[in-house]
Amino acid sequence: MATAVKFYETGGPEVLRFEDVDVREPGPGEVRIRHVAVGLNFADTYFRGGTYVVPLPAGLGNEAAGVVEAIGAGVTHLAVGDRVSYTGFINTLGAYSTERLISADLLIKLPQAISCETAAAMTMRGLSAAYLVRRIYPFKAGDAVLLHAAAGGVGLIVSQWAKLLGLTVIGTVSTDAKAEVARAHGCDHTINYSHEDVAKRVRELTGGVGVSVVFDSVGKDTFMSSLDSLKRRGLMVCVGTASGKIPPFDPQILARKGSVYMTRPGLADYIADPAEKAELVDELFGHVAAGRIRIEINQRYALRDAVQAHRDLEARKTTGSSIFVVE
Repeated sequence: MATAVKFYETGGPEVLRFEDVDVREPGPGEVRIRHVAVGLNFADTYFRGGTYVVPLPAGLGNEAAGVVEAIGAGVTHLAVGDRVSYTGFINTLGAYSTERLISADLLIKLPQAISCETAAAMTMRGLSAAYLVRRIYPFKAGDAVLLHAAAGGVGLIVSQWAKLLGLTVIGTVSTDAKAEVARAHGCDHTINYSHEDVAKRVRELTGGVGVSVVFDSVGKDTFMSSLDSLKRRGLMVCVGTASGKIPPFDPQILARKGSVYMTRPGLADYIADPAEKAELVDELFGHVAAGRIRIEINQRYALRDAVQAHRDLEARKTTGSSIFVVE
């Protein structure tokens, strides 16, 4: 019998339920996957808590890797036994499971050099990092960026990739231990926001100029300091709201801060085109397979421990990537 984590109401980690589920045979265009590892992402808490609204009851998680167990009619690019991974948004929700059905078009065939655990830890995080550093801004060597949550799963990948492009990376962290992790993965400078003024320190580090881009996954608590860290006509990239939603603001503030720009991108819009997705996947997997980007799996949980995993995630106890290992 397959098992899955579901939630019947929104709320804290305690709303998660671990239960048996039936998985039917795949229909046309579908594949049945046996999961080997499942990604744990902060975005999962947005679904569970109701920030991202979905019909209930619902499954959780939208990143995993495993083995193809059965294929439906019309699926020609995959075979039973293939190792695959996937990520997405609403169309992949339900990854917290031992087995599932999924559209074959969403699957990425894994190269031999990438294990299922590594893939589960990097498909969503890695593709997020890929579009941030390769699509969101015309970076050139020497540009400075401010990266919030620099010791997190996406942060560690962005830092390493940014260094490959010759960028100067300033990362924010909450502890000295996380600062060490961030520096070991490419951050040129770290700022401990628990006792340092982020914007002031950024200005000091950039000779008063500010950074070209801020990658802000924190939201409400860092919004103003992020704007204050930008150089004239710099770009604020809002990629998450870990501390809460950004409150409404007067767009005139963007002019007052130096005619800065602001965007709130979503991964789904950068992998919607199959050709662009394939290009980003090839570049990401190439860097990882060659060892130019290291994927750090620092927390492993069993699916039945999803409640504790979410508590650890929201308490900022994790660094790097976290996964569920499927037994």
